[in-house]
Amino acid sequence: MIYENPLAYVLGLEGVALLRAFTGEHDREFVDARIDEIRRLLDDRSLAEAAVDVARVDTVEGYRIWSQTYDGPNSTFAFDEPIVREIVGTLPVGEALDAACGTGRFAQFLAGRGHRVTGVDSSPDMLARAGKRVPEGEFLLGELTRLPLPDDAVDLVTCSLALTHVPSLEPVLAEFARVLRPGGHVVISDIHPEGVARGVVPPVRLPDGRPGRVATYHHRIGDYVRAALGAGLQVRRCDEPRLPVADSPEPAAPATLGPWEVWPWCLGDLVPEAARAATAGVPAIVVWHLQSA
Repeated sequence: MIYENPLAYVLGLEGVALLRAFTGEHDREFVDARIDEIRRLLDDRSLAEAAVDVARVDTVEGYRIWSQTYDGPNSTFAFDEPIVREIVGTLPVGEALDAACGTGRFAQFLAGRGHRVTGVDSSPDMLARAGKRVPEGEFLLGELTRLPLPDDAVDLVTCSLALTHVPSLEPVLAEFARVLRPGGHVVISDIHPEGVARGVVPPVRLPDGRPGRVATYHHRIGDYVRAALGAGLQVRRCDEPRLPVADSPEPAAPATLGPWEVWPWCLGDLVPEAARAATAGVPAIVVWHLQSA
């Protein structure tokens, strides 16, 4: 069970903003404003009283629920799609595996480029949608740690926004290396560890109405590198596209807490100056291009 307290979250944003000020990114006026704002927040009991207990949901159940709305709008797609398409666009056409294929977002792109596509996912609901989206592809039920493919089966593996949901990267990267042919490529996009640390975790409503979060793990950049190298994969490229810097808005009516489904994204609106300072220049996702020997 996860305890989500919106007061704790906005105080966390204030704290990060103050740490940045401590290293010289902001002046004394900014610091004094943050401390005054913290005092006001602590006096507002409504934030603490809005805290909720949130269930941890396994990926199969979570994606069964999320499959109905996964494709849109999903702002993360705008970060990973241009980079993944750019990398894949330089690679020769061949046999491609879309691992954790979801609804077939990248399987469709791969097929459009002429690849013979196999998609694997642990969610039957996601696979059903992918099969309709990419009828020329083959879609198989399976786990990232036990891919239903033989050794040396594919020239390319793509995997999008999935590895934060596995507890350990090593067995997954080892499986990618196993199914790759010599010289084959792996292209991975994932929520950046900075985002995971800020609570960028998929929300779902359980059938009984309770809030839930899809099980998510905090893998640091070094964890990806060590897992790749341990599997015999070389790092060819790493991109960390950053969140856009928000303009300072004109004064407006005070922001409201917002429904739980849009936590934590809406919580920054309660402390906009602190939120802008805390997230300025922070990467949104990480994209890896790896290659087997």
